[in-house]
Amino acid sequence: MTTDRLTPLLAQRPWLLADGAIGSNLFTRGLTSGEAPELWNTEHPQRIRELQRDFIEAGADIILTNSFGGNRHRLKLHKAEDRVAELNESAAGLARAEADHAGRVVLVGGSMGPTGEILEPLGPLSVVDARESFAEQAAALARGGADILWIETMSSAEEAAAAIEGARRTGLPVVATLSFDTNGRTMMGITPAELAGLSQKLHVAACGSNCGVGAAELVASIVNLAAAAGPSAILVAKANCGVPQYVDGAIRFNGTPELMAEYARLALDAGARIIGGCCGTTPEHLRAMRQTLEAHVRGPKPSIETIEARLGVLSAGATAQLRGEMDRQAGAAPGASQRRPSRRRPPHGEP
Repeated sequence: MTTDRLTPLLAQRPWLLADGAIGSNLFTRGLTSGEAPELWNTEHPQRIRELQRDFIEAGADIILTNSFGGNRHRLKLHKAEDRVAELNESAAGLARAEADHAGRVVLVGGSMGPTGEILEPLGPLSVVDARESFAEQAAALARGGADILWIETMSSAEEAAAAIEGARRTGLPVVATLSFDTNGRTMMGITPAELAGLSQKLHVAACGSNCGVGAAELVASIVNLAAAAGPSAILVAKANCGVPQYVDGAIRFNGTPELMAEYARLALDAGARIIGGCCGTTPEHLRAMRQTLEAHVRGPKPSIETIEARLGVLSAGATAQLRGEMDRQAGAAPGASQRRPSRRRPPHGEP
């Protein structure tokens, strides 16, 4: 019998802090380009546990498993498609061990990323095969000790639905986040409002946005998602740590702890109940986010001007979605808000 540990925790707290990045932090611990992080669950388990312990000590209430690419299609690239059960059970077991030693309630989210394939009718992967692939991974994560199935970085509504349906077979709560990284939409054209509709139809425990192209865009997506999902929806914000830059042969993110703290405040104001960081977010960033959330009193939903002044310039698509929502709330004719000036300032901490 499965138990929902997420709902009671949310009932006790106005917000929960999710963890930071796994992949980018493992690169600083020796992972090399092209190597599958999931293989480290058996090859270097102590390094995985150390990172998750660091996130817990920084204040995380939810830690994700090292299993983002743990489905059979992604593992096939590393000739490990027959190790789905082993690698995912190990991933959940490592996180479970650290969560159980935290001295407080820390939940384990079983991370499930895209297959890397395009689903029919545009691509070769059938919806049935995708659903079975996700169900296989979800079952292994549940056996290993996950409290939640955490579907992330999706861009296709069809693949997100297949993942949700596969994960729900476990009976565990399901969280689903999309990456709105293309002018306010996912790469496959999905808007935050469409995610709200999908989440309501499939009855997920929480939905939101992760990864993307920076904190400003992610906060904007949460404002738009909140408007469509309604006040009872549990929303998730997990932004990349600033903007990626190529420095000395490696991808680095320019977000400071101060920037991520500002993002955390605005994400809470936008309506997110679960807030964390994605690519580039270290335990140091997470610690700053925890401290600022504990001190922050939720304010009004951030406007375009507020987001751009504190986090950076928004894309035209995200801006248009926000202006459309402003018009709807004001009862104005569509496009009326476009006459309002927008102050475009550089991101927090940049000249």
